[in-house]
Order: sequence, then C-alpha cells, then structure tokens
Amino acid sequence: MSDAHAHATPLEQEPQWFGQPRGLTIIFLTEMWEKFSYYGMRAMLVYYMTRQLMLPQHQASLVYGTYTAFVYFTPIIGGGIADRWLGKRRAVIIGASLMALGHFMMTFELLFYFALGSIALGNGLFLPSLPSQIKGLYAARDARVKRAYSVYYVGINVGGFIAPVVCGTIGELYGWHYGFALAGVGMLIGLATYLAGTRYLPVQEVAPAANEARAHAAPQSNNRFLLLAAIMLIVVLLRGSYEQIGNTVALWAADGIDRTTHSGFVIPMTWFQSLNSLFVFLLTPFVIGLWTWQAKSRREPSSLSKMAVGALIVAASYLMLAAVSADAAGARAGWWWLVLFFAVITTGELYVLPVGLGLFARLAPAGFGATLIAAWYFAAFGGNLLAGAIGTRWNLLGHTAFFLCMAALASAAALLLKLLDPAGRRAEAQAGADEDSSAKVA
Repeated sequence: MSDAHAHATPLEQEPQWFGQPRGLTIIFLTEMWEKFSYYGMRAMLVYYMTRQLMLPQHQASLVYGTYTAFVYFTPIIGGGIADRWLGKRRAVIIGASLMALGHFMMTFELLFYFALGSIALGNGLFLPSLPSQIKGLYAARDARVKRAYSVYYVGINVGGFIAPVVCGTIGELYGWHYGFALAGVGMLIGLATYLAGTRYLPVQEVAPAANEARAHAAPQSNNRFLLLAAIMLIVVLLRGSYEQIGNTVALWAADGIDRTTHSGFVIPMTWFQSLNSLFVFLLTPFVIGLWTWQAKSRREPSSLSKMAVGALIVAASYLMLAAVSADAAGARAGWWWLVLFFAVITTGELYVLPVGLGLFARLAPAGFGATLIAAWYFAAFGGNLLAGAIGTRWNLLGHTAFFLCMAALASAAALLLKLLDPAGRRAEAQAGADEDSSAKVA
C-alpha cells in the first residue's frame, strides 16, 4: 500500500467542521483519548507500585521517573522511523496498538515492566506522528494553521483532565487493574476514531533517508547551538523539580493532606492529578492576554525572561508546600493547599514549556528543525530521569526539607536562564534577520 495521497479537491475547498478541516477534529479526538489512557494510567502508577506491588517508596519513585523519562526519549527515535520507513499514518496505528496492549498488560502483575516498555515504545511512534499531520490539512498561507495547534493542545489537556478522575476513581475504589483496563479501552477508542477518520487526513510520502541539501547544510551559528544546549540542560534541572507533581507530590496528596470536605466526602487522591490540565484551560487565556497587552505597550519580556519568571513561579509553589508541611507536628494540611499549589505551578509551566518549545523552533537553523525539536524532547527525558532519582530522597529528607530542595532547584534554573537572556535576545534578533533575508531572496 502506497503512502502517497492526492487530495481530490483543493484543500481550501474541502468540507469543514467547526470552521476547520475535518481532519483536525479526528486528530483532536484521537489525541484526547490517547492522553486519557496515558494520564489515567500515570495517575495510578505510583500508588499501584507502593500499595499493590508493595515496592519501597524509593524504588517506586525511581521506576516512575525512568518510565516517564523514556516516554519522552522514544519519540526521538520514533519520529525518524515514521519519516523514513513507516509513514506517519502507519506509525500512529502501530504506536496506538502497542500502547493499548501495554495498558491491558498492566492488569497482570507479572507483566508490569513489559507493560511499561510497550507503552513507552508505542508512544515513541505515536507522539511525533499525529501532530505532524496537522500542517498537511491546510493550504499554503492558510492562517488557520496557527490556531490549529492550539486546538490540538486543548485535546491534550481535555484527556489529561478527565483521565485521573475516571480511571483513578475506578482504580482506587474497585481495584487498580480495572483502572488500567479502562485506560486501555480509552486507547482503543482513540485508535478506532483515527481509523474511522483516516479519509479526512493527508497521507504523506515516506521521506528519503536524507535530503541532500539538508545533509550538507552547515550550522549558521555555533553560538546558537551552544545557547540551545545550555537552555536544554537548564530545563533538565527545572523539570527535575516540576515533574514531582506525579511522583512525590502524589504521595503527599495521599498521606500529607486532609482530603475530607466539609460535607464529609473524602476526595480521591488521584483526582488531584487532573488539576494541572484544568488550570491550563483556565489560565492560558489570561497569560496570553497579559503577553498581548505587554506587546502592545512594547514591554513583553523576551523568551528567556519569561522562562526565568516561570521557573521562579515553580519555586514559589514548592515554597508554599514547604510552609504548610512544616505546620504543627502530625497535623495534615487542608486539601485546598494542594489545589492552590497546582494553580501556581501550572502558571509557571505556561511561562516555560510552550515558550521554550517555540524558542527552539524559531532558533533552529535551516535544515536542523527536527533535530532541535528532538533536543527539546530530550530535555524532558533527562528531567524525568532526574526527577525519579531525586524522588528517592523523599522519605530520607522529610517533606519540608524535600520541598525546600525542589524550590532551590527551580530557583537555580531561574537564575541560569536569566544569565543567558542577553545571549538569547541576540540569537532571536539574528534569527529574525535571517528570516527577513530568506524572504527577500525568495
């Protein structure tokens, strides 16, 4: 079967749903169900290891960090496999199938590590292949393509929001294996949605092993590569702190707070894992509105300044946890403190993660775009490994000292990002000049 595909009608004349190409709805729903399965399983993972498999806390944290790290590492390889051999459509189908298989294997304790490996490998094919089909839905110079990626990001967070509530509740009340099975069902729904909607999606040709021009392209600036490498290493440090939200912070949600409401209802511990995605919905319009207002008044911070501010906000969120965990001996903090924590740390996330991704994309010299985006994912890989290693100190340090260390780590990242800001401003200015020169030549 060939991966070549020609649209029968011009792209701009094809039928639409909600003012966008129909394929965007298919991609949105597919991603939503994939994230439902991934975050549903992840919300239960550390509890399953410590309460069902009876693993020591330090081992569970290390396994959690290693797994989430490789979820970000495998797309670096999977993207190349999709581009050069499988094609994006086959990669999505195979990747989704492997992830569904992994989720169902999680229902058998003996297959635990094989299940984690299957999910990570499947994600490596799925993650880079699905969103890369968005651009092919639009004709050249169609302004809607910029908004399309925002729609896609909403799909990620819809799945991330509902998954811990649904899968986590089922797992917590009726057994972890049922929660994992439900995550597998969600992945199958996503795969079925994708297969049913393939006629609305473009099918790209498998790329040759290398494009000659790209193969012989030379870096436009070694300084730019060094700058991005430095940013990547700093983001690894920051993620070592940030990624505790699904690790040690999840453990604190179970044992360190009073989850009982005034009505006597006990909030399931997995529900708190939905708050990050919920606050992405609620806070993104305000953050973008602030930047837009700052831009109109010529006061919008540079990319690295935004990231430094975000790192400081992450540090502030952990300082808050350190303060409330140091309350009266034996007393548990109110559950609303954890809600406030997620509101604060998500604000910091919005200043760091999407801004950093955009910075890497803009500063990538000609012929090196995919390489630089892969480097951004590699920062997530390294950060999750670091987070898992740090998590092994949770019981040894004590809650207050641990949260203070996370605040110090995020603060160090903020300082380093701010020190790089002058170099970042020069690099962004040069990248803009390069784009202007290319446009004039064209």
